[in-house]
Amino acid sequence: MPKSSPCLFPWSSLWLASLATLVVQSVLSSSYSSSSSSTYQRPAAGGKRPGFMERTLILLDVNTRSPIRVLNDNFLSLQLDPSIIKDGWLDFLSSKRLVTLARGLSPAFLRFGGKRSDFLQFNNQKNLAKFRGPGPDYYLKNYEDDIVRSDIALDKQKGCKLANHPDIMLELQREKAATTQLVLLKEQLSNIYSNITLTARSLDKLYNFADCAGLHLILGLNALHRNPDNSWNTSSTLSLLKYGAGKKYNISWELGNEPNAYRSMVGRAVNSTQLAQDYTKLRTLLQSVRYYHRAHLYGPNAGRPRKNAILLLDGFMKNAGSVVDAVTWQHYYMDGRVNKVEDFLKTRLLDTLTEQITKVTKVVNTHTPGKKVWLGGLGPAWAGGTSNLSDTYAAGFLWVNTLGMAAMQGIDVVLRHSFFDYGYTHLVDQHFNPLPDYWFSLVFKRLVGPRVLAVRVAGLQRKPQPGRVLRDKLRIYAHCTSYYNHNYVRGSITIYIINLHRSRKKIKLAGTLRNNTVHQYLLQPYGTDGLRAKHVQLNGEKLLMVDNETFPELKPKTLRAGRTIAMPPMTIGFYVIKNINAYACRR
Repeated sequence: MPKSSPCLFPWSSLWLASLATLVVQSVLSSSYSSSSSSTYQRPAAGGKRPGFMERTLILLDVNTRSPIRVLNDNFLSLQLDPSIIKDGWLDFLSSKRLVTLARGLSPAFLRFGGKRSDFLQFNNQKNLAKFRGPGPDYYLKNYEDDIVRSDIALDKQKGCKLANHPDIMLELQREKAATTQLVLLKEQLSNIYSNITLTARSLDKLYNFADCAGLHLILGLNALHRNPDNSWNTSSTLSLLKYGAGKKYNISWELGNEPNAYRSMVGRAVNSTQLAQDYTKLRTLLQSVRYYHRAHLYGPNAGRPRKNAILLLDGFMKNAGSVVDAVTWQHYYMDGRVNKVEDFLKTRLLDTLTEQITKVTKVVNTHTPGKKVWLGGLGPAWAGGTSNLSDTYAAGFLWVNTLGMAAMQGIDVVLRHSFFDYGYTHLVDQHFNPLPDYWFSLVFKRLVGPRVLAVRVAGLQRKPQPGRVLRDKLRIYAHCTSYYNHNYVRGSITIYIINLHRSRKKIKLAGTLRNNTVHQYLLQPYGTDGLRAKHVQLNGEKLLMVDNETFPELKPKTLRAGRTIAMPPMTIGFYVIKNINAYACRR
């Protein structure tokens, strides 16, 4: 049987009647208008018959009575990799521009974790000369002194400590990061990893960044710090908990990263039974520290749900499913060898996430029905991504479709890897400039709320062919508009559409959506690079930060009531249906 689109739902008789009326009106009007493309016309002599999708008007409605999912307010959240300690970028989290960009995506979680979580060692020291790590001599002496002075100020002031770093300092840091990343890549390829020291000062900087940006910090702990009997060694973690409690740092916790891959990484396996015991021990440890006795704990951060990961997840949920507040796992679409834009447009690739979510939720619901499931690490590519591909407009198709698909299937939180660092899969580059996926994320945060609505579509149906799975190149999702956006009253609806076709598609709002004013936020690549563009335009205006503390105004284009939505080829658009007073969105 062919798979159905995630956007298609059964029809109500009332809605079908509404569609029939609209189709009849469209057909009648087409006889008087040469511009109508919703009905078939015999081609002129020598002309080509237009394709099915070219001449079909797509009719769209949304169930406004009740949401099919209600997600976490922090649905779209962020991740930072611990490698920023080693490559030096941690010192720049006090950047006024970085904090502004992170604040634009709040409220959100900030997961500090990744592959090198399992090589972190906490040391309650503040001697920067001893514990800073490699590379202080890359900085000019006066800039190093500025960093030290700002560190001292963190202990003395209440609120945020922000900085504007000189250009030469950033240039030296970029050189240092590039050199350090070669070392980190060599470690990854050889599977020989060095430890990373998380000092008290480093934790202060990290927490200052999260707190100033309105993010809730989730800190990943080292699960490979083991005793001779292979039980988890808690000494470093206990020291960290006591320091954080003394500072009254509001932190949630997790343990380890992709434990199913430990054997290939370090030659030491941690099975599901042992991992469950480790999480139970961590929960007991948290309860023993008064400040963290109610802190949240997430895990087990399993890798992509193949055989070994599913077996580990199943055993973990059987023995420790009740210990964690949400179940976390990770998904990366492709590796860093991808070198074609077309790879980001493949519907087969986009649909892999649905299959993975189904596998994970089946295991979770078997042992702990109703337990929240998070995508604890998500990116377009692993191994740092590919320059001029995973950091361009093209990668946005994967990212926005992930958000829509995850929301439809009830994933409570999606943590994007990574907000900022070295590489090509991030939201912000090393010049502190937003990349296309950042602008998609910002518009999503501004317009899309946690209540997910069922979408009803007519005009996309095609006859199934034996042995062929139908995959949609036009993807449509709907939510209640974000309550944090005061430009829209409660009851408004946001629809976001991904057009992977190489032709324009026309969408007519039907049923409950008819005769309502629409605000259009159409995001297209800016410049001559096409889908490889690293800049985005909104309704024809290039998106750029005004200054280090000011976002550009996200101006909608108003579409009059009843007007057809025209989606240009290979673009992404958000559409707010104003003042519709949807019952599902009023509460």
